[in-house]
Amino acid sequence: MFKKILIANRGEIACRVIKTCRRMGIATVAVYSEADRDALHVEMADEAVCIGPAPSKDSYLAMDKIIAACKQTGAEAVHPGYGFLSENAEFSRRLEEAGIVFIGPKHTSVAKMGDKIESKKLALAARVNTIPGHNEAIDTPEDAVEIARRIGYPVMIKASAGGGGKGLRVAWNDKEAHEGFSSCKTEAKNAFGDDRVFIEKYVEEPRHIEIQVLGDAHGNVFYLHERECSIQRRHQKVIEEAPSPFLDPETRRAMGEQAVALARAVNYQSAGTVEFVVNGKDKSFYFLEMNTRLQVEHPVTECITGLDLVELMIRVAAGERLPFRQEDIRLDGWAIECRINAEDPFRGFLPSTGRLVKFIPPEEGDGVRVDTGVYEGGEISMFYDSMIAKLITHAPTRETAIAKMRDALNAFVIRGVASNIAFQAALMQHPRFVSGQFSTGLIAETYPKGFDASMVPHDDPALLVAVAAAMHRQHQERNTKISGQMPGHEYRPGSDFVVRIESGGDYEVSVTRAPGGWDVRLDGETYAIRSDWQFGQPLYRGTFNDTPFCMQVERRGLRYRLFHWGKQADILVLTARAAHLLTLMPKKAAPDMSRFLLSPMPGLLTQIAVTPGQEVKAGEVLAKIEAMKMENVLKAERDCVVDALLAKPGESLSVDQPILQFK
Repeated sequence: MFKKILIANRGEIACRVIKTCRRMGIATVAVYSEADRDALHVEMADEAVCIGPAPSKDSYLAMDKIIAACKQTGAEAVHPGYGFLSENAEFSRRLEEAGIVFIGPKHTSVAKMGDKIESKKLALAARVNTIPGHNEAIDTPEDAVEIARRIGYPVMIKASAGGGGKGLRVAWNDKEAHEGFSSCKTEAKNAFGDDRVFIEKYVEEPRHIEIQVLGDAHGNVFYLHERECSIQRRHQKVIEEAPSPFLDPETRRAMGEQAVALARAVNYQSAGTVEFVVNGKDKSFYFLEMNTRLQVEHPVTECITGLDLVELMIRVAAGERLPFRQEDIRLDGWAIECRINAEDPFRGFLPSTGRLVKFIPPEEGDGVRVDTGVYEGGEISMFYDSMIAKLITHAPTRETAIAKMRDALNAFVIRGVASNIAFQAALMQHPRFVSGQFSTGLIAETYPKGFDASMVPHDDPALLVAVAAAMHRQHQERNTKISGQMPGHEYRPGSDFVVRIESGGDYEVSVTRAPGGWDVRLDGETYAIRSDWQFGQPLYRGTFNDTPFCMQVERRGLRYRLFHWGKQADILVLTARAAHLLTLMPKKAAPDMSRFLLSPMPGLLTQIAVTPGQEVKAGEVLAKIEAMKMENVLKAERDCVVDALLAKPGESLSVDQPILQFK
């Protein structure tokens, strides 16, 4: 067995590998970029080596630096986690040449199966069901359009080295094929260092179901049942579960046997995943790709099988034989995983960066597991993936696993950055999810214009307005006290505001101090807000005109997000649908920003596609921003003329920073 392992990754997966290594008595080495100097995985490891600046290409994708760190520390093996270099055959080969063990499949298997184009050809040879498509790299957007027409829309444009939803687009017409090809190549180059792209037919109303496989160097290959990964947004998994509520034992066995046949065809030795798209009507299934690495969603498989996949990967890499037979692999209960991401579901899921002011995950145990790589007070960087944590629940039945997840989501407290917890909570209550009758289109079909909890209005908007105004006034009073203690600083807060409920209108309010709280006057009535709430507490409990109420409140600048809490069986539970975003403004009119293109999120400005004086039509690309390894394209909302450029490519932008000005 290895005495020391280097983890060539960061975040929650690095922490996850370190935990198993500790239990096995193996020393660990962390590598980190300058942006991750204070990261949790650096603290947890026995040793840590800085390998470069923040951009991945200069650190986590720099093979020479990682190999040098192995030699410097005496690490005998490398666990690559997922993403970064985990499916890079050259990295695996170079480690082998340097006498360092790659904890994953042999580089020949990585080259064959990690390459999506090559893997489809091998699947055909192994008599695995495959989707019709063009299985060669495509050179130009024009070629992409021609091939898409030949296959027939809709088509899926995919990066050959892709994964995790990156370098993937669905095109329904020529324009989308042309633009999608360019975006896929850019994303793939940035995320994987390989910009090859191919096209295949997009199966409508599909389910995304994958089979976990595991092989060793002694000829053993097994399948560890399936994972249902159909709950996706923009082809990125949001919720995963094991087993699938859709499969019957016969289909499960057929998919498992095809996955094993494919793994045997390339002498696969490690943990890997064979992904299938399954027809929701007749359960016919087709090979999508094979991920030659550990999957993000591996914990749900661990829960139902009782196996530690990281430990088994390490033991296989050390030459050990897998200690079971196919019939020994159990299927115990049901497990669900929610990915908790730093993104704002109320603003089109734009990435959110900054300091984690509060990070209080639910207590682990009794079927609840939290995998994370962050801590309270840490920074969420724009340079890497948006994942904050993975929340996993395990129970005897699917219904109880869902109930556990609902409770765990309600107990999860994150402040300082936006998170998708409210969105996950809403999905956990969605009738189609609860019934198990869904496809990969569930989120797009349910929220065609984006996730907007205000679609279901609050019973009393005046209550939300009054609470927001009272909180803002209290915040101003606190600022007055703080600034009054600083020589030369004066702060004179006002008491009259306009409160804007997103999609719900503007309200003029006047706030005055009253015993135990505030009186808020709007629409000719006075609302008495009384509370002993203090800043820093997660909940706002109080009374409204002598009626008790409870809210979860998040403050971001002049914006407040209020989650209304209701009573059910004497237990306060969060009703995720009743989340409302309110903005407070002075009573004077806000400046007109319609002549500016504003950055919708923090990120790196990678391209400005227009010049001063250029006439632009609605729908044309204006600029591109990259954040958390995803490219975001900003397009003109209407016909316009560019007046001036206010930012430059390569510049790091903040939220609402002007990029362009229009005439």
